[in-house]
Amino acid sequence: MSDAFFAQTYAEARGKFLDAAQAAGLSVQPHVHPLPGRDGETLAMDVVRAGSADAPRLLLVSSACHGVEGFCGSGVQNALLADAGFHADAARAGVAVLYVHGLNPWGFSWWRRTTHENVDLNRNWHDFDRPLPVNPAYEQLAAAFVPDLWPPTPETTAQLAAFGAAHGARALQTALSAGQHTHPDGLFYGGRAPTWSQQTLRSVLRAHATRCTQLAWIDLHTGLGPSGHGERIYAGHDDAANVARARAWWGDVTSIYDGSSTSARLTGMMFDAAYQECAQAAYTGIALEYGTLPWDDVTNALRADQWLQNHPEAPPAQRAAIKQQLRDAFYVDTPAWKRQIVEQGLQAARQAVTGLAGLAA
Repeated sequence: MSDAFFAQTYAEARGKFLDAAQAAGLSVQPHVHPLPGRDGETLAMDVVRAGSADAPRLLLVSSACHGVEGFCGSGVQNALLADAGFHADAARAGVAVLYVHGLNPWGFSWWRRTTHENVDLNRNWHDFDRPLPVNPAYEQLAAAFVPDLWPPTPETTAQLAAFGAAHGARALQTALSAGQHTHPDGLFYGGRAPTWSQQTLRSVLRAHATRCTQLAWIDLHTGLGPSGHGERIYAGHDDAANVARARAWWGDVTSIYDGSSTSARLTGMMFDAAYQECAQAAYTGIALEYGTLPWDDVTNALRADQWLQNHPEAPPAQRAAIKQQLRDAFYVDTPAWKRQIVEQGLQAARQAVTGLAGLAA
């Protein structure tokens, strides 16, 4: 049954989300993207709210911060929309549920992790009038991460291996994924200005999340950790009391601040929007990060895809293979994996409702 919530294209995923909202008796507010999708379809950040506009407690569930990861997140959102019991429990607890489908619809449609600006949306939440973070290790390895030739030469591979041997695998992961602002044609680029997705999400939060007094946020991701396992990564500022609350709600919550997460420590993260736009609310959030393939496979898929973006002259067969490699790195298209994803997503959403109700009490 879980398989029915998932899709093979962005257009199909969006159609299922709109249909699920309609079946639940909920209206959709589309925020249309300025560019078309891969198949010429309309792209949008679609917003659905279950519950009153002035509900004191709000649960936000979002998908496709990283584009192609939306195949997973959309499936979880569709499963939640179809769960009448979940919505009834939320209503009894005084919790409104806000679904934001397709934070980065362009990347979702075009099978890219980035926005159309080639920006990682989860590195884009900076004050761009101030100096931006510097990532010296990325500077050192930029040409090896995204080389001029693909597949990479043995010399390129050896350069990365030498850095890992000298500094450790975690240091290599951090160099790659922490974020950088100097290579717009590179990986994990945080940009030098707000993206369309960043500005649009801010407007959604201003419209829907400025009247609540408690706010929970589950942002759905893929690509880190054991296949099918949903790591609950604390998504908030480095605050011991807030981390403790997240762990009381969701159990085994990891953190980028104490090194317990599979994620490196990042900057410019999307959860900053909760503090900036919803300062009136007590905020508690996680990134629900589902494992897919081993990290080296995910990394190589990202590197190949960025090489492809930089080389539009690549032959069609190579282009098709790289795009499929990328989608497979962030979406395991099997019934067993999808079942695990839905079960853990429903559990996390129910735990958030219980947590919000307990916080109010």
